[in-house]
Amino acid sequence: MKFTLSWLKDHLETEASLETILEKLTALGLVVDKVENKAEALAPFKICEILEAEKHPNADRLQVCCVNTGTEVIQVVCGAPNARKGLKAVLARPGDVIPSTKQVLKVGKVRDVESFGMMCSAEELHLGEGTEGIIEVDSGAPVGEPYANWIGLDDILIEIEVTPNRGDCLGVYGIARDLSATGIGKLKPLKMEKIKGSYPCPISLKADPEACPHFTGRVIRGLKNGPSPLWLQKKLEAIGLRPISALVDITNFFTHDQARPLHVFDADKLTGNLNIRLSKAGERFKALDGKTYTLSDDMTVITDDSGVISLAGVMGGESTGCDEATHTLFLESAFFDPIRTAITGRSLGILSDSRYRFERGVDPASTLPGLEAATQMILDICGGEASEVVAVGEAPDLRESIPFDPLRIKSLGGLDVSSQCAQEILTSLGFEVKGEGNNLTVVTPTWRSDVEQDADLVEEVLRVEGYDKIPSTPYGDRPEQKPLSPLQERRFIIRERLASRGLTEVVTWSFMSREDTEAFGGAPESLVLLNPISQDLDTMRPSLLPNLLNAVLSNQNRGAEAVGIFEVGPQYSDPTPGGQHMMVSGIRAGVFQSDHWLEKKRLVDIYDAKADVIYVLSGTTVQYDRTAPLWYHPGRSATLKLGPNVLGYFGEIHPRILKEYDVKGPVVAFEIFIDRIPLAKRKSKPKLVLSPYQRVERDFAFVVERNISAESLIKAAQKADPVLMKDINLFDVFDLGDDKKSIAIRVSLQPQDRTLTEEEIQAASHKIISSVAQSTGGVLRQ
Repeated sequence: MKFTLSWLKDHLETEASLETILEKLTALGLVVDKVENKAEALAPFKICEILEAEKHPNADRLQVCCVNTGTEVIQVVCGAPNARKGLKAVLARPGDVIPSTKQVLKVGKVRDVESFGMMCSAEELHLGEGTEGIIEVDSGAPVGEPYANWIGLDDILIEIEVTPNRGDCLGVYGIARDLSATGIGKLKPLKMEKIKGSYPCPISLKADPEACPHFTGRVIRGLKNGPSPLWLQKKLEAIGLRPISALVDITNFFTHDQARPLHVFDADKLTGNLNIRLSKAGERFKALDGKTYTLSDDMTVITDDSGVISLAGVMGGESTGCDEATHTLFLESAFFDPIRTAITGRSLGILSDSRYRFERGVDPASTLPGLEAATQMILDICGGEASEVVAVGEAPDLRESIPFDPLRIKSLGGLDVSSQCAQEILTSLGFEVKGEGNNLTVVTPTWRSDVEQDADLVEEVLRVEGYDKIPSTPYGDRPEQKPLSPLQERRFIIRERLASRGLTEVVTWSFMSREDTEAFGGAPESLVLLNPISQDLDTMRPSLLPNLLNAVLSNQNRGAEAVGIFEVGPQYSDPTPGGQHMMVSGIRAGVFQSDHWLEKKRLVDIYDAKADVIYVLSGTTVQYDRTAPLWYHPGRSATLKLGPNVLGYFGEIHPRILKEYDVKGPVVAFEIFIDRIPLAKRKSKPKLVLSPYQRVERDFAFVVERNISAESLIKAAQKADPVLMKDINLFDVFDLGDDKKSIAIRVSLQPQDRTLTEEEIQAASHKIISSVAQSTGGVLRQ
């Protein structure tokens, strides 16, 4: 929210310094974001007048101008197409720094003709866009006066951050009301006189209460639309708004002055009467921004017999817009539902000052007063004759009656404030206080629908009284911070392990497009957000992988050939607490690492993902199942299990998925359910026992059915003599045809008390062969 110091003082009678005002704003929760004095940077640029303008002798598009600076007449070469005799412009003299280029202006020759200055465009002074010509100053402007002073830029510009619940402070009057409560000034009452209509309004209204609870308006005829008065133009220009015409400028003024959006229709362009209703799916509407929008069936619209002419609370239509030829208008002042307005603006991608205020809550009681005040200003500036007011519906009463005990200020806020002081603060903020002592009933004002309970009233008192007055709590009285739980500690350990594997941690949105979920099993309707922050983030993520794939694509588009990332965070299967799973998911794409003198470049494969998983699950014995979700490559993926429980998945991403995301393969990934990993038992390390006796290694090659896994064969061999066998390693697998394959293992036998004899080695070998045959049906290959 932007406003100037002088605009604030239109509503606040105060002698407080700028520094005091800024401090109070921040203390009230209206944090000051920026303070700017443009007059300081633009002080050297002054108003001048072109006395003569003749064609340059050596250039067709240049003119040699005689310019009156107020103290002397100088020669200036100018190439602007609008430079002409009698025009008042903005002059820069040698030594001045041009804001747009930061260059110091010097006396120069342009095609052999000396130039002792430069007449500036709005873009060169950072006052607007476009370079088609120089600034044209009003003919009544005094020559020699600083241009910034003339257009009101000598005023201090203040920009504050307004939280979404404070729609009342999106108007200068609401800010002044808050400041007056701190005691630094007196709030000036708004002047509002009821305008008596001289004729019945020729336009009747019809409204659907669901679409619009309260709608008012009137016709003003015989007016003359043109440039707005200089004082109004200066106010709007000072906060960055471009003056358009008197009628549009007046509505913009009330939007920023009193947080009361208005709209004007050219009544001569209306066909029949007005109907405020919900839109019908497929209806089309051409807005004032020149774009045509296709509407859904849940948007509030204003229509006449020709169709939709305005998107209520968001933007007016091009077909009924006011221009210089407008002589009769219909002035609208209404209250539109905040939620419906917000959804409409977001779904269509329209952000306007009107929508910004309606979705944060406009004072419903300001509808008629805003109409009367705007009518008076239009009559004063544009003339004309006003009709009687027409209205449909009633302003909703959003006030709350809240029981309030001032002792709650101490218990909730830690500050001792008397009942009398609390009542004075609340009254100054517009609240109605009834009762005495500690038994109060507080009625909220119409512009504060965000105040719903006594805790909100405590906050109102504290922010005016001053948060800085709350005494600090001694450190000894604070409860000791609890250490991390084992589950929380595990997340940090996993992060460290993956980082040591060369992966980079990323943090992505907890939301995603519902379309993206389809490739990863889809998302139930319960995960779709009712009010998403954007259309492409409308669903709670059922998997971390889609967002990680988008991150991979972003890196590949910037030339990265080796991408390795991971994320630790929740994914969702339903909106219940049990439907949230803490996950660690990672992706490797492209090459394992870029060129290195020590290692040749190679593409990532499933074994890289498996190594990542094994390192994450260090200390946990898992089983591998060939089945995996459909987004993995069949045959190049696996499911991690601990008994019947699924711990996660890993493998190559399916080529179909990579094609949908336009990601270059190969890509391997893993997903691990962190909360399903069993907690490690805290125990001391066993005593290291080294055997002095010779280790014996024997190789075995078994012929088994093709569907027998190497893991099951190794487990069968281990059962033969777990004490004697130290290691079993797989070193060869190949296909024999006829649904048979060969699996070769190397078994290490390590005795602890003697050297094995040949007979004992043979006996152990027979046990291994027998155990494998019994469990898998495998026989030694001949």
